[in-house]
Amino acid sequence: MPHLRPGGLVGQRRDKRLLPRIPVPAARAVVDCAVYIDGHRQAGHISYVDALQQVRSTGKGFVWLGLHSPDDEQMEGVGRTFGLHELVVEDAVNAHQRPKLEVYDDTQFLVLRTVKYVEHESIDKASEVVETGEIMIFAGSDFVITVRHGDHTHLSGVRRRLEARPERLALGPTSVLHAISDLVVDSYLGVTERMESDIYAIEAAVFGPQRSLNIDPVYLLKREVLELRRAVTPLTGPLAGLTAQNPLVPKEIRRHFRDVADHLTTVIERVVEYDEVLTSLLGAAAAKVGIQQNTDMRKISAWVAIAAVPTLVAGIYGMNFEYMPELDERWGYPAVIIGLLVTCSTLWVVFRHHRWL
Repeated sequence: MPHLRPGGLVGQRRDKRLLPRIPVPAARAVVDCAVYIDGHRQAGHISYVDALQQVRSTGKGFVWLGLHSPDDEQMEGVGRTFGLHELVVEDAVNAHQRPKLEVYDDTQFLVLRTVKYVEHESIDKASEVVETGEIMIFAGSDFVITVRHGDHTHLSGVRRRLEARPERLALGPTSVLHAISDLVVDSYLGVTERMESDIYAIEAAVFGPQRSLNIDPVYLLKREVLELRRAVTPLTGPLAGLTAQNPLVPKEIRRHFRDVADHLTTVIERVVEYDEVLTSLLGAAAAKVGIQQNTDMRKISAWVAIAAVPTLVAGIYGMNFEYMPELDERWGYPAVIIGLLVTCSTLWVVFRHHRWL
């Protein structure tokens, strides 16, 4: 047992835990940080501490801070600077959160699950169809913080598009909140359209003329659709909270959030439809596999019945009794062989007629 040995595995782990942890500066997790005044990005590179101090000292603009996979200490430093609640700071570090919207005083915390379609040659060779990630957004009166988890959650394109439309950025941090939500929901639409071709491929395989069927792709796609459903469906509540009479969201932004909610409804309807179709295909595929197995068993049973005839005759004449009929007759052996051939051929014709062979 490891704990009985002083130099064993447990002792080694205890020594590692005693080693001091080297703190990593929060700047290592920063992807981009900028100050926006009247929708225009201010020139130069600036730390988020100085950016927030500038905004609050002048009372103009807001800070947009982008982070990627920060650890506990990095996120705690950001939280202290911006005055974030400790509960949301903890949620921002721990990935695999459900989509949700939480409000702490004048700060909104939105969690979005991102999805990406994984390219593959065919559904039969795929091991994964949907890859998920997370984007967490803190939107206050003078700042917006985006925390990304995953390799496909880049927001540089969103930032560039918004910077090209300063009138939208002039509406404040909630304009960033809407732009990211719109991007994520639009990606849901793209993924559902790509998954539709995989479902058509499985339908063709299940109801096609080929006798053999691999049921594993049906289970794979069913699992991926369920994962997509868990990422999409819970977002209905947060979007409803953003489209309602939310005093923290300007009226113009609420109108745009209604469009995002409509797109999300379309996505949910598609996902529910895919889930139902795959459930039906799963039942049909299981029935087809059962029919294939029954057909194979009938073939095996038919050949066993044919082979039982010569086995029975060989068993009888192999008992080596001295007095057995036809042993001393010259026509005995040919008669037995002919009888076996006729009997086996008759059985083969009968089974073939009943489509057992």
